[in-house]
Amino acid sequence: MPERSDERLGTMPLRKLIFSMALPGVAAQLVNLLYSIVDRIYIGHIPGVGADALTGVGLCTPILLLVSAFAAFAGNGGAPLAAMELGRGDREKADRILSASFMMLIVFSAALTAGLLACRMPLLRFFGASDTTAMYADSYAGIYLVGTVFVLLAMGLNSFITCQGQAKIAMLSVVIGAVANIILDPILIFLFQMGVRGAAIATVISQALSAAWVLRFLLSGKSVLRVRLKYMLPAPAMLGRIAALGVSPFIMQITECLVSVVFTSGLQKYGGDLYVGTYTILHSVMQLIFLPTHGFTLGAQPIISYNYGAGNFKRVKRCFWCVTAVTFSYTFLFYLLVRLCPNLIAGLFTSDAALRALAAEKLPVFLFGMSIFGLQMSVQTALLGLGQAKVSIFIACLRKVFLLTPLGLLLPLIFGVDGLYYAEPVADAASALCATVLFLVASRKIFRRTKTMETLQGMGVTNETLSAEAAVLAETRAESENSAQAPTPAAEHTSAATEYAAAAEHVAAATEDATAALPEKPGCNAADDAAQGAAQTPAEDLPVYVPTLTLTPDLSALDRLNETAADSVSAAETENA
Repeated sequence: MPERSDERLGTMPLRKLIFSMALPGVAAQLVNLLYSIVDRIYIGHIPGVGADALTGVGLCTPILLLVSAFAAFAGNGGAPLAAMELGRGDREKADRILSASFMMLIVFSAALTAGLLACRMPLLRFFGASDTTAMYADSYAGIYLVGTVFVLLAMGLNSFITCQGQAKIAMLSVVIGAVANIILDPILIFLFQMGVRGAAIATVISQALSAAWVLRFLLSGKSVLRVRLKYMLPAPAMLGRIAALGVSPFIMQITECLVSVVFTSGLQKYGGDLYVGTYTILHSVMQLIFLPTHGFTLGAQPIISYNYGAGNFKRVKRCFWCVTAVTFSYTFLFYLLVRLCPNLIAGLFTSDAALRALAAEKLPVFLFGMSIFGLQMSVQTALLGLGQAKVSIFIACLRKVFLLTPLGLLLPLIFGVDGLYYAEPVADAASALCATVLFLVASRKIFRRTKTMETLQGMGVTNETLSAEAAVLAETRAESENSAQAPTPAAEHTSAATEYAAAAEHVAAATEDATAALPEKPGCNAADDAAQGAAQTPAEDLPVYVPTLTLTPDLSALDRLNETAADSVSAAETENA
């Protein structure tokens, strides 16, 4: 029987799998950059008005980020959950998650289109638009918002293609839209002389083509996951699960929107239109660092989720460290390029000499913290893949809410307009280091049962076996509690004690194997005490329902005592540390 596409997430050699999944994601994100980068490059070179038009389009960035935040809420919140269910073999539940996310995206698009179109001009003024740049910002935003539904579907549903192992299909959805955008931009901007309006129309048409491609695949028989009409009205509990995990990437995007507002309004206040124009260039270059890294981690995230759901903890750890090595190397090397060639990079976006010179001066300072930001990217992805919503939310808030936004408001009071350029590197570096430390602490808790589980698997005890034995134990308990039989005879009770002792010996062996690598230290034998105490339990203290289990208690008791053993191992580790 041929292997399903999602099954290779747990069987294919890991490095080959990571790059086969992640490189298409990187390519997709690079191509996705072209939606905004190509627009800005063409707009920045419009004769006579390029600098002002580029600044106006840059002022639309908070609106674009707000729309993408809702796409991330539904897409990145639902896709890891769907991947976990595929890892557990529950395809129906995965379909329910996909269908629920689809419905959320439709509702979001209707609300955002109506709300943002109605108040876009006051928002643009609040973001820092001047009389000169406001008309360009309004022209671009008004047309872009008409296509909000296409943006949400293309971005939000693409994660569900990646999570089932179809990274190339997901990449094609982005490539189709980007190629269309590259072709349409010069035609509409220059040939038809539509300027900023032409760039916005090209973007909407391109996103519509991407959305059509994504929907075509998810409705076809080629997809492991299917959008199904009967699941369009999900249970509140399922929406809650999607929201709990999706709120972290949502916060990452929405706080990026907040940061953009703080910076553009601050640069307008302390510097003027020229300084606002530099932020458009600086932010675009930052996206050249961030988005490819993001694409790589998105490609690796389904591997983490699938194998965590399947209980392959070693594979999860190896995947994380591989992703960390790649993301850190990329962000560090790209910063070196920025440091060496700032004038060349700034010149890609504008032909205005003053704007190019100022942007080249500020680029190395502004992007300094991105040199180590790959650490935070890998940590954030691992936490999402493991379903650790709370820690992930905190890390998402740390950089932008607790560090960058306050620094963006405070430092200009001390250093003037330069304070805004200092705020970004300080926040980026501090949050990356804090996120790494938090993950190392949290990962000890997440994986503290790993040693014991691996020992059990070495004994031939699988997750399926433990689940089956737990079910047998629960059924037997129920039968015993409902039974009106007399207390167990002494002979049968003695036999049960023997079975319990055997199970306790298994626990002791597992504990000994799990703690063998720990250095010896006087008084640090909590794990041994727990195992010996279990083995020496008097027969008269045993519950009356045990004899009905025959040979089952070996594994079911092991299952019950496993948590005690794992806690003991953790205590021993802490003591030795």
